[in-house]
Amino acid sequence: MGKLYLLPNLLGETTVEGVIPRDVIDTIKSIRIFATENVKNTRRYLKKIDKTIHIDELTFLDLNEHSDIKDIEAYIPYLKDNDVGIISEAGCPGIADPGAELVALAHRHNYQVVPLVGPSSILLALIASGCNGQNFSFNGYLPVNRSERVKSLKTYEKQSAAENRTQIFIETPYRNLQLFEDIVSSLSPVTRLTVACDITTENEYIKTMQIKDWKHVKPDINKRPTIFILYARPF
Repeated sequence: MGKLYLLPNLLGETTVEGVIPRDVIDTIKSIRIFATENVKNTRRYLKKIDKTIHIDELTFLDLNEHSDIKDIEAYIPYLKDNDVGIISEAGCPGIADPGAELVALAHRHNYQVVPLVGPSSILLALIASGCNGQNFSFNGYLPVNRSERVKSLKTYEKQSAAENRTQIFIETPYRNLQLFEDIVSSLSPVTRLTVACDITTENEYIKTMQIKDWKHVKPDINKRPTIFILYARPF
């Protein structure tokens, strides 16, 4: 009986050895079937791990936002005799990606699920933010419509103040600056905002300031993978 491995990916252009433990690298090299969000990206990642890997001898299963439950259920039989690895587009699978559906099915069919250590932009941003790590929420993407987005921001800010909760969310990279401007123009001047992008790469940028101070700064985050963190408590 096979196991379902949750395999970490890189967060950007960095060395594999810098963020992926050796034992995890060895496990990845031993797997022959991968459920992946982006096959091209995964092939490139595997070659970065070990140039001698024979890519054409591997099996790749599409696991992305377009995969329906019937597609995913068809992957379960592979686990009968083989280990299968899930690889996200970036970071750890199962968080803000479709890997959770296959994980849930593996549990339902009594296959062992094995999470492996690797970089998570969400957790790395949180621990570097200085915000409350005892009570936090990851809220995914905010609404695209601006009025709804601002309403959501204010709701999250109110909840943060009432419950001492850190609020974490992401945005499509090309809308980062729009979201940043909405935060700065709509929320309390003393609410803390953390902007964290390109984590673990040489271009990493992580900064926490009160919104009143962000009004004088325009971070270079356009089209860069970014985590936004709100914490409605002054320094």
